Amino acid sequence: MFYRSQRFYDAVYAGKDHAGEAQRLHALIQQHKRSPGRALLDVACGTGGHLVHLRAHYAVEGLDLDPEMLTLARAKLPGVPLHRGDMVDFDLGRRYDVVLCLFSAIGEVKTLDRLGRAVRTMARHLLPGGVLVIEPWLSPEAVEPGRLSALFVDRPDLKLARMNLVEVVGRLSILEFHYLVGTPRGIEHFTERHELGLFTMEEYAQALREDGLEVTVDAEGLTGRGLVIGVRPLEGDVEEATRRADRPEQEFRNAP
Repeated sequence: MFYRSQRFYDAVYAGKDHAGEAQRLHALIQQHKRSPGRALLDVACGTGGHLVHLRAHYAVEGLDLDPEMLTLARAKLPGVPLHRGDMVDFDLGRRYDVVLCLFSAIGEVKTLDRLGRAVRTMARHLLPGGVLVIEPWLSPEAVEPGRLSALFVDRPDLKLARMNLVEVVGRLSILEFHYLVGTPRGIEHFTERHELGLFTMEEYAQALREDGLEVTVDAEGLTGRGLVIGVRPLEGDVEEATRRADRPEQEFRNAP
């Protein structure tokens, strides 16, 4: 689903600390990554706010489903490969040292089945020793039904108010955003319905484990929502684990 608000995305999130988050991500990636390269893919990259800063350290690429978001990203990132695709089933025909899915975009998958498919797709694009970093959306325990939120933009050329209440239906959080937007061309009001899946941190971690990744959970993460970090074992690690699993128990106990 594509939204009318995309053209105001950078104004709405102008206060987001993309530079600081990119530095934190770089430190985490270097801590966990075991592959030797620097190829990085940002899944659901939006307008490229993180990629602008991460390209100082990596050979970056982005992927998003929304063509308008990609247009905005291309203006910031000339020459950077930006692909259109769905996080659930994209196939870029290559693998990366780092795959990211940030700013809780993973919630857009809505269901556990689609979460598993999205993780499987992203993990398939990892090189041995590569790292996958996912920033979750809220857990079922953390979401607050009835919570009222508001956000305002006050620029000479743009006045914007966005308000919403949070509704929970089963494992979905539903955010019905109301926008009042004024520009020199006029004033408009529109609404957008966003449905985001509610998953526990263990469900995220299990989805990564099922694809053979070694999992670490960072409870705080970039914005307080945590991070799930998965590393694709090096091919030698997989071979050693398999060899040890096939050895007799006594031999394993006596091994150095």
